[in-house]
Amino acid sequence: MTDPNCIFCRIAAGTIPATIVHQDEEIVAFRDIAPQAPVHLVLVPRAHLAGLNDLTPEVAPLVGRIALAARSLAAAEGCAVSGWRLLSNCGPDAGQTVHHLHFHLLGGRPMGGRLA
Repeated sequence: MTDPNCIFCRIAAGTIPATIVHQDEEIVAFRDIAPQAPVHLVLVPRAHLAGLNDLTPEVAPLVGRIALAARSLAAAEGCAVSGWRLLSNCGPDAGQTVHHLHFHLLGGRPMGGRLA
C-alpha cells in the first residue's frame, strides 16, 4: 500500500527524484537533501506506514531488514568502523515531520553527546 500524497512513497516509486543509494523489493535508501552529517541517508519501506506506532507483528521483520540494509550502507559509505547512528522519530514531540516510517543513517563524524 502506498499513499499518493506521501513524499517518501513518491520517492520510493520514482516519481520524485532523489539520489538513491539502495533499493530492493521492500526498501529504498537515498541521500538526505539537508544532511546533518557527512553521511546522512534516509531508509524507507516501500509500503506506507505512518511511523513506528503503526508496526504490527506482521510487518515488524521489515525493521530488521532496514537495520541490515543500514549496516551494509554504513560499510559502503565508509563509516561502519568509526561508528554510525540509526534513528527514527515517532510523532510530533520526537520531531517526525514526514509521516512515513523512515530511519536516518548518520555517520562520517563524531555524533557527540548522548541522546538520553
